[in-house]
Amino acid sequence: MARRYKYDYLVIGSGVAGLWFALGVAASGRVAIVTKKARAESNTNYAQGGIASVWHEEDSVQSHVEDTLAAGAGLCDEDVVRTVITEGPREIRALIALGASFTKSKGQLHLGREGGHSHPRIVHAQDATGREVERALLGAIHAHDNIDVFEYHYALDLITEHHLGQYVTRLRPDVSCFGAYVYDEPNDEVHTFLSRVTMLATGGSCAVYRHTTNPLIATGDGIAMAYRAKARIANMEFVQFHPTALYRPETNTGAKPSFLISEAVRGFGAMLRNQDGVRFMPRYDPRAELAPRDIVARAIDDQLKQRGEDYVLLDVSHQNTSALEAEFPHIVKTCRRRGIDPARESIPVVPSAHYQCGGVQTDLEARTSIVGLLAAGEVACTGLHGANRLASNSLLEALVLSRRAANRAPDIAAVQNWNEAVPDWDATGTERPGEWVLISHNRDELQRVMWDYVGIVRSNLRLSRALRRTRLLYKEVEDFYDRTRISGALCELRNMIAVAYLIIRSAQMRRESRGLHYTLDYPDRMTAEQRPSLV
Repeated sequence: MARRYKYDYLVIGSGVAGLWFALGVAASGRVAIVTKKARAESNTNYAQGGIASVWHEEDSVQSHVEDTLAAGAGLCDEDVVRTVITEGPREIRALIALGASFTKSKGQLHLGREGGHSHPRIVHAQDATGREVERALLGAIHAHDNIDVFEYHYALDLITEHHLGQYVTRLRPDVSCFGAYVYDEPNDEVHTFLSRVTMLATGGSCAVYRHTTNPLIATGDGIAMAYRAKARIANMEFVQFHPTALYRPETNTGAKPSFLISEAVRGFGAMLRNQDGVRFMPRYDPRAELAPRDIVARAIDDQLKQRGEDYVLLDVSHQNTSALEAEFPHIVKTCRRRGIDPARESIPVVPSAHYQCGGVQTDLEARTSIVGLLAAGEVACTGLHGANRLASNSLLEALVLSRRAANRAPDIAAVQNWNEAVPDWDATGTERPGEWVLISHNRDELQRVMWDYVGIVRSNLRLSRALRRTRLLYKEVEDFYDRTRISGALCELRNMIAVAYLIIRSAQMRRESRGLHYTLDYPDRMTAEQRPSLV
């Protein structure tokens, strides 16, 4: 039976941003965390590299700021960059106090180095940092009496004045969020969650692409919900493709995530070669394999297109085997399980959609353009990443912004009350669907369109074709949605189409190449285009 819940804080998502926020506000009110799968299934759990932070005396905040600004290609907000980098070490210390265990060397935190960083500054737990952070946070969540976790509960829509029968536009300055409608998948019911403050921490959207390193639940749900609620969305054209995902013909089909070969492997000394064994990165950038990800991904893409091949080779076999196994145990074990020994042979790799730099626009306290709605983590666009995320800045951003949000949230909750006028979910006139093959087919078609036309290299022709096909899919799916009962698979597809549309339209609006957005029609960076893309 459908229920009405009341919580002071509703957190949608169970990655680092949502869990860190929940722990930060639990002393001031009741917290509900809703997550559409098991609580540990998130982008955080898949993060290998680590957390970028100024830790060594030879490093400095200014150096990290400059590296971040350089990677962001002129679109970072310098105030945000400086704030996040300055406050980051405090959050790492708090994580350690909570029980997170990071790799050490000679009694000190071992600091890795990744592309785009001028100093070693990556705090990590071997090559499975996200898993360790998630473990520590979930342990603290489980032990807290003021936090309830609802697994296999899918957030459908944010509740605003629209659900009270009012006309809402993006120009209206007083739109408020009163909670969310949430689908209880095991019981096939839609519950109403009323909250004083709602935190969107749903992660990214790279499952809209055929090849992605993300878990396949990364379907852009938070972006789509915020867009439907009329929140301001920014910079969706900037999708980061990780240069080095393991190439395996049977897994590069969109049916499962690609296994990521961490940036830190290149920092460890790995070289990229074509299938003739020729090292090619020095031709593209003086930093070679340590160039930022967008440059490396485009270089690999160029090699593949020039040579008509499916993958390039990542060679780390010249490094000490014991050191390689100690530094990257998860990567080495996974490769060997799949028949590749990195200590003896090169690893076949291919770029794969990895991180969404744009998202729901927020300020430095995670506030969106909707009153009572916060956003943190990959779902948010804070101004830190600009046109290209610097490696390992994402967990740093999630920790700092979630902390700042948690510090402000009690003040917001104090003046927001539960809106008892919110109606329950109405499923009148819908029927149980029988053609589930339509959902799987349309999802596959959308992923193919996005990969082929809205990938690493774009053009006006490719984008216009993608838009036409996305509009057709939108009409089909909306018709299906209007006449059938709710399901997680259907809602994911609906959200993926909305996010794909936002990526395509934002890409069409940018008449230049900058950072992660590269188009054949406008190959140069233009000063006049140095602005965020707002929807």
